[in-house]
Amino acid sequence: MLLTPQAIDRVVTAALAEDAPWGDATSDAFLPEGATATARLVAREPGILSGGEVFARAMSAAHSATVTTLELNDGDLFVPGEVLATVTGPAAGVLLGERVALNLVQRMSGIATATASYVAAVEGTGARIVDTRKTTPGLRALERHAVRSGGGGNHRFSLSDAVLAKDNHLAVLTASGISLTEAILRARARISHTTHLEVEVDRIDQIEPVLAGGVDTIMLDNFSLDELRRGVAIVAGRALIEASGGVNLDTVRAIAETGVDIISVGALTHSARALDLGLDLQVEA
Repeated sequence: MLLTPQAIDRVVTAALAEDAPWGDATSDAFLPEGATATARLVAREPGILSGGEVFARAMSAAHSATVTTLELNDGDLFVPGEVLATVTGPAAGVLLGERVALNLVQRMSGIATATASYVAAVEGTGARIVDTRKTTPGLRALERHAVRSGGGGNHRFSLSDAVLAKDNHLAVLTASGISLTEAILRARARISHTTHLEVEVDRIDQIEPVLAGGVDTIMLDNFSLDELRRGVAIVAGRALIEASGGVNLDTVRAIAETGVDIISVGALTHSARALDLGLDLQVEA
């Protein structure tokens, strides 16, 4: 599920309709007819760009005569004062698209920059940083793209993409009197051979029953470092191991050094700060 033009346009169209449902009253009242503008997207702080195409499509959706030139590609580093993109066109169109375009590229670049910090923190361990479904409703495609811009990977895109039994699923099974191994075997029999099967556990004694069911990935949720090391030794390569819970920049390196394969980090999307990017505009009559 890559970031497609259709996915971008859905977000941009909804955002512009929200921001200017009946047009831009201020520009209509103040700007001289026929005024044109040149605007530069400028970094106010260092970071990693994500959302360049989103920025450009927001500007063109605001007014078809706007032209955006991207100076960097998604995933590129930038420094304060660097020009990331240049927009030219009708002044009213540039101002109409300004806030929506900035909001999206600032958020996406913030996610990319945060992701890069996590990726750098685990460098050399073999562990891979991935996101979660803790995304802003309606913005998942953009935010997942931003994670990739920062060097991270994506977990399942939606509930439809893979089988992932979590604690609440297991609680239903326990109440129904179905053993963990039996439930996994039943699930495996129901799904396609191409469907990935993952099960979350929160106790060491659940690992062997899960492995006996034949999972592709086992998620060790909120395990201590010692428990993660024990879990890695028990699994012994029989499945991929994902660690989740309690992950931040202070803890992620130690988690990676336990030998897990994947570390899922909800904070990449639910807590990333929007980067400070500005649009410096010059209007000509």
